[in-house]
Amino acid sequence: MGARVRTARRATRGFTLIEIIVVVALIAVLTAIIASVISGGLGSSRVRAASKDLVAALRSTRAMAVVERESQVLVLDVERRAYKAPGRDWVELPEDMEMSMLTAAEEQLDEGQGQIRFFPDGSSTGGNIELIRGEAVWRIEIGWLTGEVRMNPEANR
Repeated sequence: MGARVRTARRATRGFTLIEIIVVVALIAVLTAIIASVISGGLGSSRVRAASKDLVAALRSTRAMAVVERESQVLVLDVERRAYKAPGRDWVELPEDMEMSMLTAAEEQLDEGQGQIRFFPDGSSTGGNIELIRGEAVWRIEIGWLTGEVRMNPEANR
C-alpha cells in the first residue's frame, strides 16, 4: 500500500517550471503571428477604404459636371496626401499612406498638385491615381473618353 500513496502524490504535484515556460513561449509566438496578420489586414482595408472614398469623390465630381453643365475639377495634392472635391473640404489620407498621380500636362498645377477635370458631357482629362501602403496598392483609373472611374487593387507595384 505504501507504493500507491506515493504515486497518488506525484500525480497532484502540478506543472514543472519548464512546462510553464514552454506554454508561455508558445502563447507569445502565437500572439505575435496573429498580431502581424491582423495589422496587415487592417492596413489593406484602410487603403481600400481611402480608395473607395476617393472614387466616390471622383464620381460625384463627374455627376456634378453633367448635372450643372459646366466643367468641375477634383484637386489632388500628392505631397500632402490630400484631395478636394468641388464644394467640399480637403480630405487627407492616413499618414502611413502615399499617393501618386498621372494626369494631363495642362492639369498639373505645380510640383505636387494636379487635378482631374470632368466636362459637361461626362468625359474627363483622364489619368490615374495610386494609393499605396506598404505592399498594398490601389489604382484608380479615370477614362478620358467616358469619364468612367474604376478602382483596381494590385498586389505589388
